[in-house]
Amino acid sequence: MHRRAVLTAAMLTPIARAARAAEMDLLLVLAVDASGSVTPERFELQKQGYVRAFRNPRLVNAIRSTASGAIAVMMTQWTGPAMQLEVVPWREIRDAAGAEAFAAAVDAAPRQLFGGGTSINGAINHAAGLIAMAPFVAQRRVIDISGDGANNRGRPAEEARDGAVAAGITINGLPIMAVEPHLDAYYRDNVIGGPGAFMIAVDNYEQFAEAILRKLIREISELPGGYITQRSA
Repeated sequence: MHRRAVLTAAMLTPIARAARAAEMDLLLVLAVDASGSVTPERFELQKQGYVRAFRNPRLVNAIRSTASGAIAVMMTQWTGPAMQLEVVPWREIRDAAGAEAFAAAVDAAPRQLFGGGTSINGAINHAAGLIAMAPFVAQRRVIDISGDGANNRGRPAEEARDGAVAAGITINGLPIMAVEPHLDAYYRDNVIGGPGAFMIAVDNYEQFAEAILRKLIREISELPGGYITQRSA
């Protein structure tokens, strides 16, 4: 889909889309880095971090505590400017059974992209299009970017970020600083944006599981944001 068409669709209000969509408290796209710097072992640590998070009772309690008691979530993998792939389609989560079904789908989803550079711009534009076409509606729409490198292919990441924010989408980040030790500053200045935007930075992939649980709970519960960095212990 052309970038302008994607962002135009993303700007459709929840009211305009309500006739075709079930109402959720949050639409959340989990965009997972599959670029060349992510070894098979590192990719598996990312994936299992999401699996563990959605099987955690604290996350389910956060979903139940939202205004509607439900969220919709999906997962994509991304690398180069035109290399993004949906690996788990949109799913509604209201309870432990729904969270377990999503966790199982993530666990079963193989890595499908390898190399191609790091295009955060492409990942954001792709995720914005997925939100625009979601079979659900929500006042809060979030793209959750995790990765271990700065944008190095295609257009600058901040261009896609600014377009998504203008369309009413918040972008949060989880920079993994195993390769680039100052990646948190890059994410702060060029990736995250929108109402309540935040990031949680980790020093290595082994800290990912703890960080993603904290990040998801924060996103679901709509805790106060701000341009902050939280380093994992």
